[in-house]
Amino acid sequence: MSIYVWAGKTKKGRSLKGELEAADERIARIQLKKRNIEVTKLKQKPKDLFENISFMQPKVTNKDLVIFTRQFSTMIDAGLPLVQGLNILGEQTENKTFRNMLKQITKDVEGGSTLADALGKHPKVFDSLFVNLVAAGEVGGILDTILQRLAAYIEKAEKLKSQIKGAMTYPIVVVGIAVIVIAVIMIFVIPVFQDMFSSFGKALPVPTQVVVSMSEFVKGNIHYMIGGLIVFVWAFRRYRRTSSGKRNIDSILLKLPIFGELIKKVAVARFTRTLGTMVSSGVPILDALEITAKTAGNVIVEEVIFDARSSIAEGQTIAEPLSETDIFPGMVTQMISVGESTGALDAMLEKIADFYDDEVDATVSAMTSMLEPLLMLFLGGSIGGLVVAMYLPIFQMAAAMG
Repeated sequence: MSIYVWAGKTKKGRSLKGELEAADERIARIQLKKRNIEVTKLKQKPKDLFENISFMQPKVTNKDLVIFTRQFSTMIDAGLPLVQGLNILGEQTENKTFRNMLKQITKDVEGGSTLADALGKHPKVFDSLFVNLVAAGEVGGILDTILQRLAAYIEKAEKLKSQIKGAMTYPIVVVGIAVIVIAVIMIFVIPVFQDMFSSFGKALPVPTQVVVSMSEFVKGNIHYMIGGLIVFVWAFRRYRRTSSGKRNIDSILLKLPIFGELIKKVAVARFTRTLGTMVSSGVPILDALEITAKTAGNVIVEEVIFDARSSIAEGQTIAEPLSETDIFPGMVTQMISVGESTGALDAMLEKIADFYDDEVDATVSAMTSMLEPLLMLFLGGSIGGLVVAMYLPIFQMAAAMG
C-alpha cells in the first residue's frame, strides 16, 4: 500500500486536497470517484527516510487533539458514520504522526473494534480519561456530546498548564541569563582587570580581592562545576523516577511557602474539572475517582483521592473523606456536599473548577508581581556588585592622584 497526495473539486466546485492510502493509482482514483471528487492532481507521496525513527517524528499536541475532537463531534452530530468521519479527519490532519495514528484507528474500527478500544491502543495521545468518556458516550448514544465536553476539558486543562508554565518560565529565564552573564564576567572580564591591577603594586581592596579569588576558582574549576551540575541533574531525574523519590519531592513541593499553595489550587481545579466532566458523562463515581486520581499530577494528591475512593466504596459521601485532608479547603468540600445532597454534583464541580481556575490566574499574577522586584534586586546586587568591586582600585588610584 502506498500513500497518494491528491487535489480535486467537488460537484459544487469546492477545492479539496488530502492524502489517501491505496494499492495503486487506479485504486486511488476509484476511491476519490466514489466520494464524488473530480481529481485534478494525484501523485504518489515520496517515502520519508526517517519514518521509522520515532524521536524524529512530530508529536501530537493538545491543539491537534482538540481540533480532532471538535470536528469529529460535529461529523457525528451531522450523522456521518464513524469510519467515514475518521477517514476524512485522517486525510485532513497535517500532523503526520497523528494521521498515521488515525489510519490505524480507522482500520481497527472497520475490523469490528469499538472506538474506545481503538483509541485505547494509543495511550500517549488518548489517555484513560479520554478513552473512558468515549466508551461512556458509545454506550449512552451521546458520543457527539461527550466529544464536545472532552474538547472543552482539554482546552481548559491546557490553559491551566500554560498559566503554570508562564509563571515558572519568567524567573527561570531571568536567573539563567544572570548566571550566564556572571560566568562570562568571572571567566573573561575579571582576569583582564586582574592583570591591570597587578601593575599597581598595591594591595587590592577586600571586595575586589574576594571577586578576583572567586574568578580564579571558577576559571580553574569550571569543567568540574559543569560536570557536577550534569551529574546532579541526572541523579535528580533518576531519583524522581523512583516511587519513594517522586513521593518525597511531591510532598516537599506542597509544603513550599508560595508554590505549595499554587500547586494545591491547581490540584483542586484539575480534580473538580476532571471529576465533573466524568460524572456529567455518566461514568460511575468509583471509576471516575480512579481515573481522576491517575491524572492528578501529584503523588500526594493521588493518594488522597484513592483514600477517598476507598471510603466512598464503604458507604461514605465524597465530601466526608476529602474534608479530612489538608489538600481540599473547607469551601470545596462543603460545595461538594451540597452538590451531592441536591443531585447536582457535576454542576457544582464545574463551578468549583471555574472558581479555582480564576484563583490560579490571580495567584500566578500576584506571584509574578512579587518576583519581579526580587529578581531585579538579585540582578542588580550580583552584577552591580561585581562591577563596583572591579572599579574600586581605579577609584582609589584616582583619589590618590588627586
